[in-house]
Formats: sequence, C-alpha cells, structure tokens
Amino acid sequence: QLQLVESGGGLVQPGGSLRLACTASRFTLNYIDIGWFRQAPGKEREGVSCISSTDGSTYYADSVKGRFTISRDNAKSTVYLQMNSLKPEDTAVYYCAAEKSVQPMCISRDYGFWGQGTQVTVSS
Repeated sequence: QLQLVESGGGLVQPGGSLRLACTASRFTLNYIDIGWFRQAPGKEREGVSCISSTDGSTYYADSVKGRFTISRDNAKSTVYLQMNSLKPEDTAVYYCAAEKSVQPMCISRDYGFWGQGTQVTVSS
C-alpha cells in the first residue's frame, strides 16, 4: 500500500520560508496525483495546492497564490511545497495526500492515501 511521509515543518517568523516534502514509499508517484492540505485548530481541512501526474497542471488556493509553489520529482518519489512570505494564518498541520487521477483537484474526500502531517507554525 502507498505510504506517504511529510517533512520540513517547523517554526518560522512571519515573512519567512519553509519547504515541505512528501515522500512516497512502496509505489512510484509517476501516475499519482498529489495534494497538500492543511488544517488549523477549529477549522476544516482545506486544499492548499495540488498537482496532476498526467500533465503537471497545478491548483492553488487563493490564499496562497503567488507565495506557495508545488513541484514534483518523480525520480525521488517526492512532491515539494515551497512556502514563501509565510503569514500567521498559514499556521496549521499540513498533510500530503495521494490518489490516482483526481478531477477536479484538491477536494480532500477524493484522496485515499494520507500522510501523518507536519506542523507549520508562523509566529514571531
């Protein structure tokens, strides 16, 4: 079964940057769509950014457009989320999720495989 492990979370000051990584084991990501989701305390899980395995198309939530960039390295079975200009409202647990051929992208109920999450805290 596909397993996902997130890394790269931590504490950062407002305006800072972090790069999250989602690494898959037991399966290649070549034909798998990947999404990054986040959940803050008391809020619903939301789709942050997702990437298609078919054509590399991407989705970004309005709240992160221009600040976050998703990319994938299939040779390393890893998907990255580069987060720049971080804001306190970006504080949440970030999860990566995977599924084969998801359309439309970034709806959490459509993804069947999930990592354990990594905490991102943006605070001075």
